[in-house]
Amino acid sequence: MKKPRAATIKRETKETKISLELNLDGSGKWQIDTGLKMFDHLLAQLAQHGRFDLNISATGDDQHHLIEDVAICLGRAFSEALGEKRSITRMGDASVPMDDALAMVAVDISGRGYTVLELPFSDNDMAGFPTDLIRHFLESFAIEARLNLHARVLYGINDHHKAEALFKALGRALDTATRIDQRLSGELPTTKGLLED
Repeated sequence: MKKPRAATIKRETKETKISLELNLDGSGKWQIDTGLKMFDHLLAQLAQHGRFDLNISATGDDQHHLIEDVAICLGRAFSEALGEKRSITRMGDASVPMDDALAMVAVDISGRGYTVLELPFSDNDMAGFPTDLIRHFLESFAIEARLNLHARVLYGINDHHKAEALFKALGRALDTATRIDQRLSGELPTTKGLLED
């Protein structure tokens, strides 16, 4: 029987308490409660469009700590669920429009955490959610998931639309990159023979 590509991560500090379950081979079901409605909405887009099953329960003393620690837990869950990364497609990219906005994300599950981000937000219409925390979320996630993440909002007027397109694109890119490629027959998708630092 095939081992499920799933992980459960729990993290408790003086600032946050987080419980997270991830199934890479899910169907896009989610149950998310961080106490931040906009953040819940964005994480739901990631799960829905990445076709991951994602359960998150999180509480914290402020937005910054909560978002950072959810990103840490989600990144660790991806890394753990991928295991040795045998037969994964490894790279993926997606461009997603939402009304006035267009976002592009490319990922490489390389074993190295690195980000290049072009996120021109205007600090409008995010229901009190600071847009700079999106950058911090992506950086923290990429480090813990040990992947290269390049993300760019090409244009747009409404920050909600920009952010939603971005998280949908991240989900789509991760869906492609984490897929099993049967042609690899259990091999690692690298010439080095190792997907690590």
